[in-house]
Amino acid sequence: MAEIAQTVLDNIRYQPTVLPEVLAGRSAFVDPFVELVQEHDIKKVIFFGSGTSYNVSQIAAYYFKHIVGMAAEAQYPTVFKHYEKPDWTGLVPNKQILMVGISQSGTSVSTCEVMQYGRELGCRTLAITGDLESEITHHVDRSVHLLVGEELTPPETKGYTVSVLSVYLWALGVARARGAMTADEHAAAIAEAEDFVNDFQSIIDESEAWYERNKASIAHSDRLYVIGYGVDYGSMLEGMLKVGEMFRVPTIGYELEEYSHGPTMALRDNQTLFMIGSDEAEFERMLVFREAYLRYTPRVHVITCKDLADADDRDLVFTHKVNKYLAPLAYTVPFQFVAAKGARDIFIDTNVNPFKEPLAHYASDDE
Repeated sequence: MAEIAQTVLDNIRYQPTVLPEVLAGRSAFVDPFVELVQEHDIKKVIFFGSGTSYNVSQIAAYYFKHIVGMAAEAQYPTVFKHYEKPDWTGLVPNKQILMVGISQSGTSVSTCEVMQYGRELGCRTLAITGDLESEITHHVDRSVHLLVGEELTPPETKGYTVSVLSVYLWALGVARARGAMTADEHAAAIAEAEDFVNDFQSIIDESEAWYERNKASIAHSDRLYVIGYGVDYGSMLEGMLKVGEMFRVPTIGYELEEYSHGPTMALRDNQTLFMIGSDEAEFERMLVFREAYLRYTPRVHVITCKDLADADDRDLVFTHKVNKYLAPLAYTVPFQFVAAKGARDIFIDTNVNPFKEPLAHYASDDE
C-alpha cells in the first residue's frame, strides 16, 4: 500500500493532539533555557528567525518584556548581522545577552549565520529546533528540542503554534526563577494553559466553521488586509504570511492604528479586513475602526477571544476565553484555514512549493 502524504490540513487538525504533548514535555526545553539564563545572569534576550519563526520571535519578545520584565527584542537575522549591535548603550556586556535562534528545520541560512555571529561577539547562544542534528545546532552554545514532530508540508502550521506555546512556557519559567511570578501564579498560568490546549479542538472546529460560512466572500476578494496590535502584532504577521504563501491572493498586514494612516484610501467594497482583537488597550479603538470600515466594505471580520455584543456570522468569537498571552495560539488557526482550504477551493496544491530556488535554506533541507 502506498504511503499517504501528509497535508497542511492534516497538520492543522493535529494541533489539539500535539499542543498538550508539548505542555506535558515542557521540562525538556524549559529547564535548559532557564538554567542558561540564570547561570549567566542574562540581562537581555534577542530572538531571531525568518518567516514563521520571526513572527514567533515578535511574540516571544513581548512575553519576555511583559511577563518577565526583561529587555527583549525580535530581529531579522541578516538585518541584525549587518546593521545592529547586541546593545547600543554599551551598558550590558555581550556575555549577559542571550541570542535565541528559532528554526523548526534547523536549516535557515540567515538564522544559522547570525547564531555564529553571536558566538563570535561573545553573546550566549541557544537554538530551538525540531531537529537536534540540524545545521543550527553547530552554531550555538546550547540546543533544545522543538517538540513539533514531522511537518513535511512546505507551509508551517502546527510548527507555529508549538513554537508560540514553547516561548510562552520559557517566559513563565524565567519569570518564576527571577521572582517576577510567585509559585502560585506560575501554577495558575500552567493550569490555564493546560485547560486551553486540552480544549483546542474547539478552536479548530470554530475556526473551520467560520471559514466555511465566509469562504465565498473571502475567495472573491481582490485584496485581504490583516490588522493586529499589541501581542497580536505577531499574529497579524503570521496570518498575512500563511494566507499569502498558500491562498496567494494579495495580503497585507498592518498594526491597528497604522492602517488608518493612509492605506484606508485604497479600501474598496471587494476587499476583506481581518481584525485580531486581544484584551489590551486598543480593543475599544478597534471596534471604532470596525464601525468606520463597515461603511466602505461589508467584508470586515473580527477575530477575538473577548465577548463581542454585536457579533454576526462574519466574526469569529471563540467560546473558550483565555488571557491575551495565550490568545495568539488561537488567532492563527482561522488564517490557517483561509490559507489551506481557500487554496484547495481554488485548486492550489499547498504540498507543492512552486518556487524552486534554495535561497532560504541549506541544500540539505528536505522542505
